[in-house]
Amino acid sequence: MKSMTGYGQGTALNEAYELSIELKSVNNRFLDLQIRMPKELNAYETILRKIAKEQVQRGRVDMYINLMPLKTGNKEVSIRWELLDQLIESLKTGAQERYGVIDFPVKEILLKSLEQDDYVILVDHKESDETLEILVHEAAQKAFVQLVQSREFEGVGIQAVLSEYRKNIFALLEELKQFVDIYEADYQKRYEEKLQEYLGNTIDQDRLLTEMAILLERGDVHEELDRLSIHLEKMDHLLQTVGPVGRELDFLLQEMNREVNTIGSKSSPIQIKDIVVQLKTILEKIREQIQNIE
Repeated sequence: MKSMTGYGQGTALNEAYELSIELKSVNNRFLDLQIRMPKELNAYETILRKIAKEQVQRGRVDMYINLMPLKTGNKEVSIRWELLDQLIESLKTGAQERYGVIDFPVKEILLKSLEQDDYVILVDHKESDETLEILVHEAAQKAFVQLVQSREFEGVGIQAVLSEYRKNIFALLEELKQFVDIYEADYQKRYEEKLQEYLGNTIDQDRLLTEMAILLERGDVHEELDRLSIHLEKMDHLLQTVGPVGRELDFLLQEMNREVNTIGSKSSPIQIKDIVVQLKTILEKIREQIQNIE
């Protein structure tokens, strides 16, 4: 059993870059992967989503990716000489024609021009796509392995809690079954005594049995108790199942709630009502837990 809450981190590096991926996940009905990464890695989003689907079935997963250069050797200064040549030639010609200047300060003009982005640029020689793809794949695999381990660890805790709740429901059902049998026998006896008291010996036994059967059928909860027992067996099976069981547990819980509500509506004794309240309380606690199961 896995929780949908977890954390994972993975790092990969080569001579040029260090790439780190951080994952945080919380509960969600479906798999919702939110990726925040530098634009240089946009081409690898498909790879990241493929890895996520292989490792995680449900939950909102926030992925944070950081790409850090490890050396400045990737950048190179590039001077646009053709633009500088045009600049110097234009200034020489203009200075001579306008001001009659012959001795032109070329060195100063060049130094000043090198401060402008139009004449000097930094060329970034990035790593090849293949090299970055390897880093992305390696870091993502490490991060998701750690995330899954984190979700499994919390899932073990949830499994233990749910197993304990299941035992509590089973104990209450056994108590309820015993009380229902005693209540029905006592109810039948008291009903017959009342009729004998009011009608004496004129009572029709066949009519009495018919009326008794109708009344007992209206309050009969044996079918609901049997279905609850079956649901508990299914719950025990799901708790031992390897793989995503959150949706199935959620559906099973709805069925259990339906049976408990039916028992409450059919029954009038305060003792049964009290057990129904206890059952509904435990089922609500189970509902809170399974919201975070993958």
